[in-house]
Amino acid sequence: MSKFNSLKDLFIEELRDLLDAEHQLIKALPAMAKAASHQTLQTAFEEHLDQTKIHAERLERILSGLDESTRSRKCKAIAGLVAEAEEWIHEKAAPAVKDAGLIAKAQRVEHYEIAGYGCARTYASLLGYEDAEQLLQTTLDEEEVADARLTELSTSLNAEARHPVGTN
Repeated sequence: MSKFNSLKDLFIEELRDLLDAEHQLIKALPAMAKAASHQTLQTAFEEHLDQTKIHAERLERILSGLDESTRSRKCKAIAGLVAEAEEWIHEKAAPAVKDAGLIAKAQRVEHYEIAGYGCARTYASLLGYEDAEQLLQTTLDEEEVADARLTELSTSLNAEARHPVGTN
């Protein structure tokens, strides 16, 4: 018999995937903040780290509320995105260019999370899990705000990367 026999099975799997994604980001965000040269970008990463910890707690609360294990499932997509960010951190690049690349890597993560939280929220709604739906919507809103903040930062910081100091 298949492991996924219902939308609830898929919902639980999605929650566990998101939980692992958040745990991976809790480990990755400090290095991204440290690699950023612009203070505003460092602060954005640090603030998102605090928020990411809350996102993980919400997911654990939802799983516990459904009498499900809070054991996460390896999120291969975020693992790949984090690996790309780690590679970028070690690239030789002018500070403004490094920051522009960090923003791009971070936005890829945000877009993955927005998609995942959107799906999970919809599943919760369809399954009648109103509390879970609200918590997931709150997190989705926060991820969208984080993405918008990165877009705003990219507008100013990427302009600096066009002609970084010491280049033509």
